[in-house]
Amino acid sequence: MLAAGLAAGGVAAGGPTTSGPATGGQDVQRGGGDRGGTSRAKNVVVIVGDGLSMAARDAIRLATVGQGGQLQMDQLRYAGWMYTDSADPEEAVTDSAAGATAFATGVRTYNGAVSVDVDGNPVTTLLEHAKALRKATGLVTTAQVTDATPAAFGSHVPDRGDQTEIARQLVEESKPDVILGGGEDWWYPTGDEGAYPDDPADPRPEVSRSTIGNLVERAQDAGWTYVSTAAELEATDADRILGLFANEEMFEQAPEGQGDEYAPVVPLATMTAKALDVLRHDRQGFFLLVEEEGVDEMAHANNAARTIQAGQALDEAVAVVRDFAAKHRDTLVVIVGDHETGGLAIENVSASDESGDPASTVPGVLQSLEDGPFPIAGSDLQFTVDWTTGGHTGAATPLTADGPGSERLARAQKNTDVFDAVLAAMRGRR
Repeated sequence: MLAAGLAAGGVAAGGPTTSGPATGGQDVQRGGGDRGGTSRAKNVVVIVGDGLSMAARDAIRLATVGQGGQLQMDQLRYAGWMYTDSADPEEAVTDSAAGATAFATGVRTYNGAVSVDVDGNPVTTLLEHAKALRKATGLVTTAQVTDATPAAFGSHVPDRGDQTEIARQLVEESKPDVILGGGEDWWYPTGDEGAYPDDPADPRPEVSRSTIGNLVERAQDAGWTYVSTAAELEATDADRILGLFANEEMFEQAPEGQGDEYAPVVPLATMTAKALDVLRHDRQGFFLLVEEEGVDEMAHANNAARTIQAGQALDEAVAVVRDFAAKHRDTLVVIVGDHETGGLAIENVSASDESGDPASTVPGVLQSLEDGPFPIAGSDLQFTVDWTTGGHTGAATPLTADGPGSERLARAQKNTDVFDAVLAAMRGRR
């Protein structure tokens, strides 16, 4: 699809579209780029599949809609790809912090840095630019809301591990109107469990650990409505919401059969729909960051079944966003992967090839083996997933986009070019 799209001047190849996961989203071929005679985007939604490679997108596609179908994320008008290199002096492959910083700020930095340059100086983020344009802003993720990707849009720290400071900056400095995800442990002090009980036995472990007091109370005092369940999120009509729905991530990442689970208390699509419902009322528009972290974390565990499941949840959120954009045509939608994780490859089922099941390995010891087989939707065919690493790789990642200014992204580009295109669209510049 990427090659065909670029060959056609950046417009994805035509042909019938096929619906993605059953989400109620509309499968309508829509124009992008210059809508209504202007390249200005009133609204921007940047959707990040953490660790989402081209191969991962294809594995999700095959398992979900089959060889003749397209995911929701594949149906945006323009397609390109993004080089993921960081500016780390010691490592060739980026991490999520440097990767997200690049497209959040337009500045390449060292691994572990959150929206600071290589000298540790803060650099302005797209969320901060949006606030300067008087837009509403939001962060939605299945990771901790203070994890690397959302943090790169709403904070500035030299070390991504300083998540309590990131939480403080969200409340006291960048002040997104909507903050939804996991990670309540970083908001509550030791001994105050919050809504989700501490679990010291968890390998991570899951315990409250704020070093500067109760940040949930600070947020409430500053005007946010705090929610911790799906029912509370659905019921609130507040225009500023802080929602924390897990101790840490909103899933359990592990190799297959070793405690792995993808069952967020609030699905990513539901959080995304709520954020859009709140932010759409701002007369100047909004900027929203949506992240699915499960693709990355499950790929780190070489767990293809859960990687696909998290990818399907991401695609359901994309369907929600596409439906919104169909009704609000001044909305720019950009879908990116910050880096590739796991060295995922799609292969035929073959007894003569290397084979194995991560569930059969020694507990806690990750081995790169074939995973599957998985059925290809709508056919009798199957495929396996082969892993080459439990870490990141330096592969480029796919990008699809639609809406005002999206044509700028239909090419091979640096990760910092995403920042340039989004900022230009928010400002109405070609």
